[in-house]
Amino acid sequence: MTRAAAERDDIRTRFQAVDTSNVADALDELGLTDQGLHPELTALSGERLAGWAYTIAGETASYEGTGDPAKMAACAGVGPGEVTVWAGDGAGICYFGELIALGMAERGAVGALVDGGVRDLKWLRRHGFSVFARYRTPIQSIGRWRVTGAQGAVTLRGATAPTVTVHPGDFVLADEDGAIVIPDRAVDAALRRAEELTRTEVRIREALADGSSLQECLDRFGHV
Repeated sequence: MTRAAAERDDIRTRFQAVDTSNVADALDELGLTDQGLHPELTALSGERLAGWAYTIAGETASYEGTGDPAKMAACAGVGPGEVTVWAGDGAGICYFGELIALGMAERGAVGALVDGGVRDLKWLRRHGFSVFARYRTPIQSIGRWRVTGAQGAVTLRGATAPTVTVHPGDFVLADEDGAIVIPDRAVDAALRRAEELTRTEVRIREALADGSSLQECLDRFGHV
């Protein structure tokens, strides 16, 4: 779905105010029950990701040279409000570190979701660049792992299914509970429902603070 920049910004701002748990429940109601990513994908820098997916794929490969031109070209295409989503088979290898992250941030990227490894975490944290990844490692990718393409469908490890397919323009949300992918076609409905669930939770917390029992709250507001 083609969206204007202002609409993309508004949606991203609204997603920043809801939890992944409520989005997951909303997706369940929409019949999208396997959008959660594997629990190994956790915050290594920052606490939250919310942005439009910009996908990057790679593979393990031995090669000569001092860099990966395809990686630089891929990263140069990222835009404002986007989260780079990295997929590949590079066990134990770093897909990117501080300098590439800074280059992405210059173009408006708001973080990275990496089904693999990253390094330079001290510096990523100091720069405030949010990264959710599967592992950390000091081992660079040059000569070991290379980018094979960008802005195509990629597969990441799933929470309730072996894999989750991420397309360019899907929405990525990650917080303390984990990471989830909202297909572009479901973004509007999932967001509206997640906001409704969030408002209900607020009312329940207020009622509990005023002395209502949990059962009274559930009877009044329903289960969330």
